[in-house]
Amino acid sequence: MAGLILAAGALPRSILFLCGMNAVRSPMAEQLARRMLSAATFVASAGVRAGERDPFVDAVLAEEGLSLGERHPRTMDDLEDDYFDLIVTLAPEAHHAALELTRSLAVEVEYWPTPDPTDAGGTREHIMASYRDVRERLKSRISRRFLLPEAEKATD
Repeated sequence: MAGLILAAGALPRSILFLCGMNAVRSPMAEQLARRMLSAATFVASAGVRAGERDPFVDAVLAEEGLSLGERHPRTMDDLEDDYFDLIVTLAPEAHHAALELTRSLAVEVEYWPTPDPTDAGGTREHIMASYRDVRERLKSRISRRFLLPEAEKATD
């Protein structure tokens, strides 16, 4: 993996969350990170291919007081800027695409394997539980990766 390695505990100035269709995991991660991180960190999300907006994402984000607003899934080609300090991939195909894309770029790529809640079946409540699980996993991972090092530095 070619890439710039951020100093331990350093927050990247720009983060791209990348998944398959930018319909579930990456837009959730984008909205959570925007709320959790400083406004000084630019956060975006995209998919390897085009997807459709998922109403369950809207529902679990609303439980957190968040919204996608008028935002719709987009691909990397749709992004205005394609330079990021860090690309966080949430699905295997996204990870492979990011590694291919960054082969000659100084960009750090991290793979956060995240389950796909669209595979859940059963009642609406079972499906919502799967989406909530992904939301909570993403919140925890964002906190561990970006917030805890800062908190530890503040107590040193």
